[in-house]
Amino acid sequence: QLQLVESGGGLVQPGGSLRLSCAASGFTLDYYAIGWFRQAPGTEREGVSCISISGSSTNYADSVKGRFTISRDNAKNTVYLQMNSLKPEDTAVYYCAVKRSYSSSCLRPNNYNYWGQGTQVTVSS
Repeated sequence: QLQLVESGGGLVQPGGSLRLSCAASGFTLDYYAIGWFRQAPGTEREGVSCISISGSSTNYADSVKGRFTISRDNAKNTVYLQMNSLKPEDTAVYYCAVKRSYSSSCLRPNNYNYWGQGTQVTVSS
């Protein structure tokens, strides 16, 4: 069974950090570009970051540049999103997703093949 499972979400104070993980099972991430998305209540799903198949290219939403870092560990079949200097507006459910090819438009949720179930991130004092 092909599955993506996110973990690492939780409640954190403004200025704090979290590291999200996205673990794949039933398939290997080696051949997929990966994106992180988030969705807050009443809003559309938005792209946060994405990484190419080789890991050599990444892209970030302007709202998270300089604060979030995406990385992948193919040996562990896992992708990470390190989130620093968190703000209340980062509060959302975070999802990972995979697609067969990487492009500069990877922050759009189109054409992603598999999605995880999401993990809640809440930034509040």
